[in-house]
Amino acid sequence: MLKRTPLFAAHQKLGGKLIEFGGWEMPVQYTSITDEHLAVRKAAGIFDISHMGEVLVTGPGAEEFLNQTLTNDIRKLALGQGQYTLMCNEGGGVVDDLYAYRLGQSMYLLIINASRIEPDVAWLEKQLAAFPHKSETKLVNVSDAMSAVAVQGPLVAQFIDACLMGVAIGGTLVSAAKDLVKNQIAEFEFGDETICVARTGYSGEDGFEIVAPNGIIEAVWNKLLEVGQPFGIKPAGLGARDTLRTEVCYPLYGHELDEDTTPIEAGVGFFVALDKGDFVGRSVLAEQKSGGTKKKLVAFKMTDKSAPPRPDYPIWINGATVGEVVSGTQSPSLGIGIGMGYVPAELAKVDAPVEIEIRGRRFAAVTVKKPIYRKA
Repeated sequence: MLKRTPLFAAHQKLGGKLIEFGGWEMPVQYTSITDEHLAVRKAAGIFDISHMGEVLVTGPGAEEFLNQTLTNDIRKLALGQGQYTLMCNEGGGVVDDLYAYRLGQSMYLLIINASRIEPDVAWLEKQLAAFPHKSETKLVNVSDAMSAVAVQGPLVAQFIDACLMGVAIGGTLVSAAKDLVKNQIAEFEFGDETICVARTGYSGEDGFEIVAPNGIIEAVWNKLLEVGQPFGIKPAGLGARDTLRTEVCYPLYGHELDEDTTPIEAGVGFFVALDKGDFVGRSVLAEQKSGGTKKKLVAFKMTDKSAPPRPDYPIWINGATVGEVVSGTQSPSLGIGIGMGYVPAELAKVDAPVEIEIRGRRFAAVTVKKPIYRKA
C-alpha cells in the first residue's frame, strides 16, 4: 500500500499524474515536465515535499551528538541557520544527505530523504545509544505529523509575504519572510499554528521551504497558489524537480549517493569538516581527501542528437566501458541530453570526449564543469 501525503486530494484536483516514488504516491507532473521546469526557472513553481522526513534533536547534548554523527560542523550554525550535511557509516559511505537547521539554542531540525526515514532514524538511534551524554539528548521522529512544500523560482520573493503575514516569532527574527537570506530559517504564525520557513532551494533557483503540521499544509499550498498566480506560479511534480536538480548537479540519494559511495567521490567534500574533531567515517574521508579516490562523479552533456541518457546507461571512454550514468535526462533549459556518472578518478577530466550508450548505440558527449546549467 503506497503512502499518500495530506496534499494527495489537491494533486488529484489539479490533474496531477501520480506515480510510485520511494513508497509514496506522488505527482510526477501536472501539465508537462518542461512546462513546470521552465516555470521554476523563469517565474515560480510549487512542489509537495511532504514525503520527506523531519527529525528533532534537542537538549544540552544535541550539538555534540550531531557534530560526531554528521560530516559538516554544526557548531558553525547561528540560531536560525541551516547547513547541508551528510551522515556517513564507518566506511565513509553515505547513509543519507540532509539539511540541519538550528531552531533554538539546543534544538535542531533535520530534513531527511523520504526513502531514508526508517534507516536514518535507526542509524541515529544506534549512534545515540553509544553517545556518552545520551541522557541529555532527545531524538524525536516527527515525520508522520509534519508536511512540507517548496516554492521555487526567481519571482517567489515578490509574493511570499502575501502568504506569511507578520513577523518571525522564532529562528532568525526577520520582519518578513522575504528578508530571510539563503540557508536561514524562521518560525511564523499561520492561522493558529506555528510553521517553519527556510530559504534554501533544491532547484538552482531562489526559493523557500515551508514545514507545517499536516492539518494546515493544504491551506498553505492553496494560499501560495493564490498569491503566486499573478506571478505565473505553477504546481510542479517530481519530473521537474529531477530535471532542475540534475541541471545544477545537486545529488539525489540512491543516484549520486549511497552507502557504498563517499562524499569525496560524489564531489561534495566541501561539506565534510575534517578539522572539527572525530565523527563517523572521518578516517576514511580524510584518507580519500589527501590520497584521492578510485572513482569520481563527472557531469556531461550530449553533443549528438539522441534520446535522453538515463541511469545505468554505460559510459565509454577510448573504446571501453568505464562507468555508468547515475542521473540522466533531457535538459529543458539547454535543449540537450545531460547527466552525471561515475568513472575512474584518473579519467575524470573536464572537457573530455565520452560516449553514452543509449539503447545499444553509442552517442558522443563531453564532460563539463559542474553545474551543467548556469544562469546567463
